[in-house]
Amino acid sequence: MTGYTSDQIRNIALLGHAGSGKTSLAEALLYHNGSITAPGSIEGRNTVSDFTDLEKQAAHSLETSVLYLPNSNNCINLLDTPGFPDLFGRAIAALPAVETVALVINARNGIEPVTRYAWQQLKERHKCGLIVINHMDEADDLEQLVEEIKATFGNQCLPINLPTPTGIVTDCYFDPDESITTSFSSIEDAHRHLVEQVIEVDEELMDLYLEQGEIITVEQLHAPFEAALRENHLVPICFTAATTGQGVELLLKVLSDLMPTPLEGNPPLFVKGTGDDAVEVSVVPETDQHVIAHTFKLNQDPFAGKLGTFRIHQGIVRNGSQLFIGLGRKPIRITQLVKLQGKEQIPVQEAYPGDICAIPKADALYFDAVLHDSHDEDDFHLRPLNFPAPVASQAVVSANQGDEQKVSEILQRMCMEDPSLKLEHRERQNETVLLGLGELHLKTVFDKMSAVYKLQVKTYTPSIAYRETITRNAEGHHRHKKQNGGAGQFGEVFLRIEPLQRGEGFEFVDAVVGGAIPGQFIPAVEKGVREVMSQGAVAGYPIQDVRVTVYDGKHHPVDSKEIAFVQAGKKAFIEAMHAARPILLEPFVAMDITVPQQAMGDITGDLSTHRGVVSGTDASGQDLIIHALAPLASVHDYSNRLKAISAGEGSYTLAFSHYDPVPATVQKELISAWLDPDHTPHAAA
Repeated sequence: MTGYTSDQIRNIALLGHAGSGKTSLAEALLYHNGSITAPGSIEGRNTVSDFTDLEKQAAHSLETSVLYLPNSNNCINLLDTPGFPDLFGRAIAALPAVETVALVINARNGIEPVTRYAWQQLKERHKCGLIVINHMDEADDLEQLVEEIKATFGNQCLPINLPTPTGIVTDCYFDPDESITTSFSSIEDAHRHLVEQVIEVDEELMDLYLEQGEIITVEQLHAPFEAALRENHLVPICFTAATTGQGVELLLKVLSDLMPTPLEGNPPLFVKGTGDDAVEVSVVPETDQHVIAHTFKLNQDPFAGKLGTFRIHQGIVRNGSQLFIGLGRKPIRITQLVKLQGKEQIPVQEAYPGDICAIPKADALYFDAVLHDSHDEDDFHLRPLNFPAPVASQAVVSANQGDEQKVSEILQRMCMEDPSLKLEHRERQNETVLLGLGELHLKTVFDKMSAVYKLQVKTYTPSIAYRETITRNAEGHHRHKKQNGGAGQFGEVFLRIEPLQRGEGFEFVDAVVGGAIPGQFIPAVEKGVREVMSQGAVAGYPIQDVRVTVYDGKHHPVDSKEIAFVQAGKKAFIEAMHAARPILLEPFVAMDITVPQQAMGDITGDLSTHRGVVSGTDASGQDLIIHALAPLASVHDYSNRLKAISAGEGSYTLAFSHYDPVPATVQKELISAWLDPDHTPHAAA
């Protein structure tokens, strides 16, 4: 198969809420393009996009799938992304690969949360936009939906075709037939609105249109149409019914004739360097320049190895090309270059700027890796994507003894595939914790571990990192004396402790005078104190915000040893802790909760029920951002609570804020659990 040139390529990502019909629409486009002989269906578990066993079982997309629609004139690369909010990070990862984002809206349900998130990402990444109203045959009021779209995203959203009372879709741009009756508006008005919106970016055409009354042809409109798309001055609206095929042919024409090529779209957001030293660099879709490509998707398979999917931004990639990966000094050799049609891999000899290809068995690739053929581009990176913060977490342990190392390796591998996952090892709790965007997100990971890697794991709610501290001054004393017939052990320590301000940590003060404790033994006393600081004195949690002052003691010229003063320091500190009215602290998190304004009352009520406090609110369009503080123990299941309260339209972020005392009942439960391992404390929600 020969490659397509940059002016023949269109790159489109389908984004939208789960159930909007993205996969069915992709299937209809493949069928009407002639790429498949019959469209598959979600119910039939036979679509090109959802080809994994897990996706067939789930009956929805779990990963972004890569498709292409070739014809004699051009090639449309189509990315079908998952639509559940929990999997939105996987959809975002596809954005650097395309010029155009097609927002697919379910005509029955209207604008849903993921549609809004996708619009925000489209704007942030300077992508051209297209709106597809799917399931139009099942809608109650399409005119009202168009008005809702304009109210939400702007008046630049204009129909480029319209539905008719007979259920078909008619063109309003290329060759409009004004005699056809439409379900709302009219072909004449729709065409006029489109032309007037486009010529606003071209003063010369505007003069011809307004002053001379000339008819503007589609050919004359092409360049300003592309400019309007680049500036988001125009966002065309198309109507389709994917299951019946209505509007699909017109959508294909819009995609192939009007959506920008890599030569016409906004340039990719590349920088050289990192952090504050990063500077923007120009990467152009030209064949005679160095190769620059970007890896946006990885698939790991225990048998086939790693499949790396990338977008070429500059230069030509051929079989036999040698490419560096990021800052790597040793190049990899491309031995098999393929295009993807779902799970099918079609070999190609070369690929041009703008095309999307893949490399099988690319074990050295990683997400976001930049491929290049010259060390001049060693430090090139795409501007980082703004992934949602992971807020759901599960502690993970191997279900089978002996699989611990393999479980750890596979979890790390899956985090490399999915940048919205995060893996942490919490040493104090001795827990491996996987964080994701929601319960469904984490479930897909554990399901894949079981189905693909044949690894079974057990999961549980991660431990809360409680802390111990004190509320008043106290003193402690201990004499450590041990005699075993030979040389003995002797050390005596007097110390006082006092509380510090929250967050000040730990201070150790040596106030011994007169050599009561020789200087060489002071570090041993501190070591004993620090052991208790780490292990806890009243409930087994680390201690913080305490100043310890050693002011007196005794030693023996023969029997005093380091171990004696370690033990004396520990016991004296524990005695002082119990006398200093100790309390337990729990971590509080700062929450930013984005919900429709009408959900405000229910959100604040739920927060107060779980010991949360609202600290402020901000308006964000039609939504409200609620700022709150809440105990970490109360938010482990917050994603489910928020979905129920906001009908799936809410989102939130978490960040550590501070430590505060736990309620007395919770403290009693936690102390009892430490003293009696068989006692299980209740959740501190």
